Amino acid sequence: MAMSRAEINAKSDAKRGIKAKTFKLHESTIAQIEQLSIRLDIPQNQLIKLAIECLTEQADFTSR
Repeated sequence: MAMSRAEINAKSDAKRGIKAKTFKLHESTIAQIEQLSIRLDIPQNQLIKLAIECLTEQADFTSR
């Protein structure tokens, strides 16, 4: 039987290690994410990923 689009997407996400995550954020934080994403011309999820990578590096540096 053929898979539905949702099943295909779910299988693809699982294969790539992608999982949906939802947050409640203040409107001003959401606006900052949207504006910076536009300014840097990158998707919002990539912006969040980069921010976490930078914070991780900073935390690793300061804990030495």
